[in-house]
Amino acid sequence: MDSHRWDSALDPQVVPLFLALQWAHARSLDSMRPPLVRHGLSLAEFDVLATLRNTPPPHEATPSRIQDAMVITSGGLTKLMRQLEVRGLVRRLQFEDDLRVKPVRLTPKGARLIEAAMAEAVGLTGDWIKRALDATQIELLTALLTKCVQAPVR
Repeated sequence: MDSHRWDSALDPQVVPLFLALQWAHARSLDSMRPPLVRHGLSLAEFDVLATLRNTPPPHEATPSRIQDAMVITSGGLTKLMRQLEVRGLVRRLQFEDDLRVKPVRLTPKGARLIEAAMAEAVGLTGDWIKRALDATQIELLTALLTKCVQAPVR
């Protein structure tokens, strides 16, 4: 991990943690890239499919719900949805009572793909984490990061 010097006005306790989180995130993405390439998925496509897979059966959500779970513009999401639909990985539906809402459903083909890609990505990332931390450290880090995620931003 690189050492950076920052303005003394910045919290000296938080800056190293902030940077470590960014570097750890980048490293975790590095470990995910090979399986995503093998499965023909971009990181954004993986994120959409994983978001849908994470919803209760029939693994369906509105585009606005998917967008809330991701960091993507609505235009970017529309483009991704079209690409995933053309590949047969998702299906766009329409509510009969509200034609404006077009939920997106994971297809069986999309479900198989995301299951395989997720298993491979988590396996590789898990190997990397387990080389760096023991079981107790993993449990502690998970608890601490979960606590941060659950804390209100403001």
